Amino acid sequence: MRKKIKISELPDFDPAEYLRDEDDVAAYLTVILEDNDPALLAAALGDIARARGMSQIASASGLAREALYRALRPGAQPRFDTVQRVCAALGVKLVAQAVHP
Repeated sequence: MRKKIKISELPDFDPAEYLRDEDDVAAYLTVILEDNDPALLAAALGDIARARGMSQIASASGLAREALYRALRPGAQPRFDTVQRVCAALGVKLVAQAVHP
């Protein structure tokens, strides 16, 4: 018989631990963007920034570290220029793709 596992006993999942290179980052963002949820995108960019080092991304994007944390927290809705600056600092870009019915 299987032992029941309680949710509280499961380890926390941190996507930042699995974002090792630009290909991982691009694949993660592609999946996130399919949901069309700006708050989810902000949280995902926060995951990626933490994986790379928040101070490094803040410096590369020209944003203060505290402002970056606020803009990329779960539930945040950052301005497009913030998203664009963070993506540039991460070495990725957002691209449009035709939607076919």
